[in-house]
Amino acid sequence: MKSKPILVTGATGKTGSRVLSRLRTAGFDARSGSRKAPVPFDWDNPATWAKALDGIASVYVNYHPDFAFPGAIENLRSFTEVAGGAGVTRLVMLTGRGEHHAKLGEQVIVNSGLHYTIVRSAWFAQNFSEGSLWEPVMEGVLPMPGENLEEPIIDIDDLADVIVAALTQDGHNGETYECTGPRLLGFAEMADILSGAMGRRVNYLPISFEDFHAELQATSGKLFADIVTNIARETFDGRNAKVENGVVRALGRAPKDFTEFANAAAWARKWTKAA
Repeated sequence: MKSKPILVTGATGKTGSRVLSRLRTAGFDARSGSRKAPVPFDWDNPATWAKALDGIASVYVNYHPDFAFPGAIENLRSFTEVAGGAGVTRLVMLTGRGEHHAKLGEQVIVNSGLHYTIVRSAWFAQNFSEGSLWEPVMEGVLPMPGENLEEPIIDIDDLADVIVAALTQDGHNGETYECTGPRLLGFAEMADILSGAMGRRVNYLPISFEDFHAELQATSGKLFADIVTNIARETFDGRNAKVENGVVRALGRAPKDFTEFANAAAWARKWTKAA
């Protein structure tokens, strides 16, 4: 094993599972930070933190569900205090671009007194292949607000590579990597690329924020719908319509294009329903 143990919070999620796998494949002692891990970790249960952090040197901080939820910033501040007391020396935290509450969370990490790296991410390409938009895409529609929005969507595999580099290599302390894909795309363009990769038509369906909220509330409840819709209203105003160089700065290579993601996902049969 290489160096001291690393705790990966959110280890069963989109980024956490990839980070955990990469660390273990590279020979690092990477420990799963999740409710069902051998040593459980639960953001909502501070009593689990100290034991999960025992002997840990570095932590991937993947806060769930979002910094905009009530008490999240205070919770994160308490976590950094517990981590520092447990001997943790490095925090690498994932945040969202352009989000007010995410910036508050970043300041908690910056002020923690520990070595830190902020990885500020664009919208995930994998939202279409393993996230909330998988089912609509399978039905041939891409329903989203923000009709004129352009987003430099990023492949999570690139994001995971940046996070692993920050956790395991020197030279990333104090850095904020704003990670995006290589170009801006509108949702209609994304739908066209998905159509080409999948071999069947996916149509962009512009919807209102009110309809977006109603769909979320029906599946996830009012609090979740309120917060996620507010984040969408906040960040779908064009503030993130720019390509940044975080992946290049962290890894020395360009990020993958959305077309490359879509073709790889189709080859991996991400849009093939089980018989």
